[in-house]
Amino acid sequence: MRELRELRTVAEISVDPDSVRIHEQGWQSWSPSTGYRVGELPHRWVEPHHRIVCYRAESDPAAGVYCGEGLLAVDPGEGGPIAVIAASSPTAVVPTILASFVDDRVVVSADGDVVVRIDDGPGGVQGAFARWADSVVRELGLAAPRVAPTTWCSWYQYFTKVTEADVDLNLAKMDELDLPIDVVQVDDGYQEEIGDWLVPSGRFADVPGLFRRIADHGRRAGIWTAPFLVGGRSRTFAEHPEWLVRSEGGAPVSAGHNWGQDLFALDTTHPGAVEYLRRVFSTFGSWGIDFHKIDFIYAAALPGRRYADVTPVEAYRTGVELIRSEIGDSYLLGCGAPQLPSIGLFDSMRVSADIAPEFLPGNGDLSQPSQRGAVLNGVSRAFQHGRFWVNDPDCIVARPEVERREEWAEHVARFGGLRGSSDGLDQLDSWGLETTRRLLAGAVPRYFVKS
Repeated sequence: MRELRELRTVAEISVDPDSVRIHEQGWQSWSPSTGYRVGELPHRWVEPHHRIVCYRAESDPAAGVYCGEGLLAVDPGEGGPIAVIAASSPTAVVPTILASFVDDRVVVSADGDVVVRIDDGPGGVQGAFARWADSVVRELGLAAPRVAPTTWCSWYQYFTKVTEADVDLNLAKMDELDLPIDVVQVDDGYQEEIGDWLVPSGRFADVPGLFRRIADHGRRAGIWTAPFLVGGRSRTFAEHPEWLVRSEGGAPVSAGHNWGQDLFALDTTHPGAVEYLRRVFSTFGSWGIDFHKIDFIYAAALPGRRYADVTPVEAYRTGVELIRSEIGDSYLLGCGAPQLPSIGLFDSMRVSADIAPEFLPGNGDLSQPSQRGAVLNGVSRAFQHGRFWVNDPDCIVARPEVERREEWAEHVARFGGLRGSSDGLDQLDSWGLETTRRLLAGAVPRYFVKS
């Protein structure tokens, strides 16, 4: 794990403790990102392995210390100017930025180079973050994001138990209901194991044939992978341990625990791993797939020893750029993704924790699937939409079993750039179907705060 480099104080801001708010922006898609009043405890992991999977693994701020990974803001309240503290080179080096309240001052420190911007423009913290994002877009010369297609995704109805027949059933229902769905994305469960992306599970008899049928229905074919993860049960783990990121002691670097198994990080600089990724994504192209959701991609940015002498952020960007080179103009959606290192690489980006049928996460950790966690980040990261990429707030789920589904629909209506349904279409009641149709037909313009 990366220890924090030497911290240095970068700002001391006099504030009224009754009105100040400190706004954290977390490391990756699922990391809670929001503002706090002085004394309010920031959201952190509950289960130790979620520190790796959902937060920045190498950061461990003390209790009550606020932490932004490359981006943090101090809002004094009462309409005063907002201090935005941001990484000097957000796509290359992402310092950890810490803030503490000491003697009527917010003391901000960082373990790398940052820029402190004093913003007195309109729009509060979102406006200040938007103007910072506009400056990054100008500096990097980024083009406006492409318009997102509408999607249907198998995940939130079937999860890992999805079958080929489930996808066929929903293809037929899309036609029957005449829903405006461009892409049918087959999610986790079509593959045998995490890391064995070309080996089908027993529930799928003919994966290439399924994607041909999607095209025959006049839809685009989409697929889910976690390309930088290798599961401990996978053939890839057993046959190619040399492809894994290693600790200084030589052991494979843990990428957490999920799917009932230990996970490890693929070394995106190892020639064998590079050729494997090329083969996987070129094969997908031969199957007619032109929409890719790549998930759990924090793994490529975990610290450790690699074949090439590069930083974790460089290794991450190398891996994503490799995938982009193979898929060409296909649409690329990131998830579980370090936010700042992803700037300029994606068409669309998940900006929040997963939605779930439940309003609250079972263990209270807002990085875990829940409506509350998804809304928290969807609001806090609205400024990214139309600048760095099209924001993905996560899927429309509108079937009757979804708690407070009306509130989730309102959130998607306001903040959903990428619109995708993830219900079994035969499970929708009249309200769910009407809402799904309406949300798929809508679009969210750029969050409009000009520099």
